[in-house]
Amino acid sequence: MSGSVSPTESTSTSTSASDAVATSDDAVNKDRRAPREKTSREQAPREKARKALVVLAPALIYFGVREFGLVLLSWLGVVHGTTMSEALTSWDGQWYLAIASNGYGGVPDSLVDAFGNRSGETPLAFFPGYPWVVQLFSQLPGVGMVLAALLASAAFGILAAYALARLGQLVSGGSRRAGLALVALFAASPMGIVLSMAYSEAMFCALSAWALVFVLERRWIFAGVCCALAGLVRPTAGALLLAVGLALLVAIVQRKDGWRPWLGALLAPVGLLGYLGWVGVQTGSLTGWFDLQERGWDSRFDGGLATVRFSGEVLGSARSVLEVGTVVLLVGAVALLVISWRRGLDWPLQVFSVGVLLMNLGSNGLMNSKARLLLPAFTLLIPIALALAKRKPTTMVLVLSAAAVGSAWFGAYALTGWSYAI
Repeated sequence: MSGSVSPTESTSTSTSASDAVATSDDAVNKDRRAPREKTSREQAPREKARKALVVLAPALIYFGVREFGLVLLSWLGVVHGTTMSEALTSWDGQWYLAIASNGYGGVPDSLVDAFGNRSGETPLAFFPGYPWVVQLFSQLPGVGMVLAALLASAAFGILAAYALARLGQLVSGGSRRAGLALVALFAASPMGIVLSMAYSEAMFCALSAWALVFVLERRWIFAGVCCALAGLVRPTAGALLLAVGLALLVAIVQRKDGWRPWLGALLAPVGLLGYLGWVGVQTGSLTGWFDLQERGWDSRFDGGLATVRFSGEVLGSARSVLEVGTVVLLVGAVALLVISWRRGLDWPLQVFSVGVLLMNLGSNGLMNSKARLLLPAFTLLIPIALALAKRKPTTMVLVLSAAAVGSAWFGAYALTGWSYAI
């Protein structure tokens, strides 16, 4: 019939309508999904950049603070007629470079001790770990000995930064912000310029910081290895050996970690005792290294009498900025030790701080070096880092920026305006 619709046509019409609606719905849904997919694609690079920034933050903070210090050193060097190379390789740096280049037997006779004297045994006063690494870096294509020394210090400084970032999270009340603040404070230490010099401080601090991280994580074998390596770098490893050794002893007594603390305990003293023993054989005396220190630099343990006398003389006469600054730093270090104890900082870290301060404050020798010798006492900075982490970001940034400026000036002055050893 002409006015009717067949069932087939009706079904076809319904299907077409349904398809049209479905197509319309798909179009709408596609339109809705498109911005989301586009936003997701736009956010992916940002997320990758954010993750990269999180990973690189310790290195960037450390590098930024140290680079600022080098810029100021360069400027003051021009004012005082000192080149960057001369400043960054001065004093002990010359000894380390000579040992790295020619070994202990090839150190030029022009290098003498604090009294202007020199014997064939004098170079043995300097530990071999850092010169060995410098010699390895110098094997890189196009890298001379001076550049190798500075690259080694920079590399170990960054390793120390990552260890301190981790340490700031592991301590009681720690956080990621505290770890990053600790990195900045370490890089901005009053004599932080030494971390960028041909000196062994950066290497020692890196090994010490990682050893303490491994102690808090109860990774005893790694702690023992780091302690052993640190023993080949500086005598301050005695303080690290005390802290790590006591932690290992406690672990052994508690019998919680099986054989690992035993192996860590066997490894920890190998570096320090091994080198002191080797020097003893070379000099024919068990106290050979200590004799060299006393004979060449008047360095010996006197219970702090020389430090007290020096502090009284400096404060009574105010004879130089560096000396007054050194005394202020020593007093501040003792105050931070008390704060660390009152705050209940993890005891291995406190033991390390006490050991470093005892070796520094309790010894005679070059008083002007005591500010530099505080660098390994980075554990004293932890209470400051924890306090800053709880402040507003602007407050933290302002305080750390001020510390960086002060450190840059103090270090640059020590290398250009100060005429004596640091």
